[in-house]
Amino acid sequence: MGPTGYPRASGGAGRLRLTRRGRLVVTVLLLLLVAGLAAVLSPASRAADPARPAETAVVLPGDTLWSVAERHRPGGRPFAVIDEIRRLNGLEDHTVHPGQRLILPARR
Repeated sequence: MGPTGYPRASGGAGRLRLTRRGRLVVTVLLLLLVAGLAAVLSPASRAADPARPAETAVVLPGDTLWSVAERHRPGGRPFAVIDEIRRLNGLEDHTVHPGQRLILPARR
């Protein structure tokens, strides 16, 4: 018997013994810790493609939004491209002027 009145553990002092349930709990906690560290330490830039600089077009004499859309996004739906150009450039109407620089929608 030990000094506290309880039987002494054989095999060494201070040795921790876990039950099957205890080992399971410790294993699950370690896995959660590893998963949490991986989520925190993984860089966000790996999740998405890096942003490319926006492509621009200069309006030429005689150009319209339609001609700009067809020249820079051939095969695209011109109405959709024009709407996106207007949105990206804050255009309230369909008027463009020679020399004006327009931000173009990203290619898909």
